[in-house]
Amino acid sequence: MPYVHLRTHTEYSIVDGTLRVDAAVAAARGDAQGALAITDLNNLFAAVRFYEEARSAGVKPIIGCDLRVAPDDASPQAPGSALLLLVASHQGYLNLCELLSRAWLRGQRSGQAEIRWEWLEHDGLAGGLIALCGARGGAIGQALLAGDANRAAELARRHAAVFPQRFYLELQRSGHADCERHVAAAARLAAELQLPVVATHPVQFLARDDFEAHEARVCIAEGETLSNPRRQRRFTADQYFKTQAEMEQLFADLPVALDNAVEIAKRCNLTLTLGRPQLPAFPTP
Repeated sequence: MPYVHLRTHTEYSIVDGTLRVDAAVAAARGDAQGALAITDLNNLFAAVRFYEEARSAGVKPIIGCDLRVAPDDASPQAPGSALLLLVASHQGYLNLCELLSRAWLRGQRSGQAEIRWEWLEHDGLAGGLIALCGARGGAIGQALLAGDANRAAELARRHAAVFPQRFYLELQRSGHADCERHVAAAARLAAELQLPVVATHPVQFLARDDFEAHEARVCIAEGETLSNPRRQRRFTADQYFKTQAEMEQLFADLPVALDNAVEIAKRCNLTLTLGRPQLPAFPTP
């Protein structure tokens, strides 16, 4: 396995995904990828279905989530940042469920569910989870692209302290204009701080030809029209389910980033008990 996809949105990412769970599993198996992560936006709706489909197909299921983190200044105008969390153990699964529950019940801001950094740093909810920095959309990536290397280093150290030996700087080449600038800056930061890097690809749809259908879905979700020349285009036609060979070619200059994707897959081990009731133990008087 030279590569494993660790950042995959499905149709359960209502606003930006069109990839069906069964199609994602079939694509992974067809390309001899022994594992696959589903990381939908702010939800685990596909988790059980994906877990069953992947195991029946002989693909190791990795459950995770693409989360939004509230800024320190949580005003409506302040932008949030991205953080990808992957479940490494059963405790990590419970912690991720708790983070999502809090995000939707207590962390909504301008209609968007966000987690708060303090929940990870002070409430112990980072245990059993592997964190990827969110590439360009993460707090570290935003600082790097803004030219603030000191802020980026400070944030990277903070992440590494909360996720000891479980934090990776995420590199992407997804066709966006600032990808190469981010990859170069993030690689320098990783070398400076002795942090590992990992190559991910933000998969939103199955094949390149599905891009127009994907854009139509995004427009429906955002109340936009495809023909509007001024609408924000957040995705590229490259965000399809790439093969291992394509990813090897894309990161030929950074093979360690590909190797680390496989290492992360090896570290993620979750067993779910399905098919029988599991009720919470409520205290009774």
